[in-house]
Amino acid sequence: MKAQRTVLVIGANGGIGQEACLALLRHGWRVRALVRKAPEAAQNIDWRTGDAMNSADVLAAAVGVDVIVHAVNPPGYRGWERLVLPMLDNTIAAARASNARIVLPGTVYNYGPDAFPLLREDSPQHPCTRKGEIRAEMERRLQAASETGTRVLVLRCGDFFGPRAGSNWFAQGLMQPGKPVTRIAYPGDYALGHSWAYLPDVADALARLLDREAELAHFESFHVGGHWLDGHAMLAAIRRATGDDTIKAGRFPWWLARLASPFNETMRELCKMRYLWRERMQLDDSKLKAFLGDGLYTPVDQAVHAALEGAGCLPATAAVRAAHA
Repeated sequence: MKAQRTVLVIGANGGIGQEACLALLRHGWRVRALVRKAPEAAQNIDWRTGDAMNSADVLAAAVGVDVIVHAVNPPGYRGWERLVLPMLDNTIAAARASNARIVLPGTVYNYGPDAFPLLREDSPQHPCTRKGEIRAEMERRLQAASETGTRVLVLRCGDFFGPRAGSNWFAQGLMQPGKPVTRIAYPGDYALGHSWAYLPDVADALARLLDREAELAHFESFHVGGHWLDGHAMLAAIRRATGDDTIKAGRFPWWLARLASPFNETMRELCKMRYLWRERMQLDDSKLKAFLGDGLYTPVDQAVHAALEGAGCLPATAAVRAAHA
């Protein structure tokens, strides 16, 4: 009988962390989670309270685990310079001590325009922002760790959206969370395609890859193609999900973000990432499909409806949020 494996999810209260916990539970894993504050509902998860910046907390939480999912990020783009790399170093040290594979949910920030329009796993990483440089350095450190014995899996994705996505472009950029949608504020040219990653799909792919962990390379990376939609297709999906064909096609107020950027770190970092909305960009997922097969992605209308419901932007969910405000 195959022994049940244990995974530690660091950052389990975040969007990808929550979905990873749920997917791994469905796939038969024993799930342990390191968070600053444990939720009241246990959800069959072994909650450990601690700080990803504290190496002793991470080491203690990782004792005996087979995999560590590093899903922790500073909220609202704040503190990346100070926090991101030390947190990853703590995960690498804990993985070494437990002989665990590290899983990093990656992003496209570590790619510059020279890699566009089709991003492959081996595309050159020439970031043009400080946040992108940090993301690229994270992967360099993981590559170095793999060369000294630590197994690594990087799962790169486009912009997250989903029923529990937290801070993201979909729920906090295109629309106002907690309110019915009357207009979307699209950040780019409506005619350009953009990669969107539905979080339950990402988490399921992660769990399926770990089900076949013995077949993975020591340092492995895959791209999650997700839904590649231009602004018109995203607006149409939102209209279908809400049943409202009158939702207007607006534009994100970059001018206002620029005005606020000297005083607000989140707005400042947001403006630096605008280049991702100025050119066509698509993740090549042919490697992932060759490994796991087709049928990786939830139909776009179903995914958009769940994301709108999670953000409290459907009429019923918005009314419920208002009643409890």
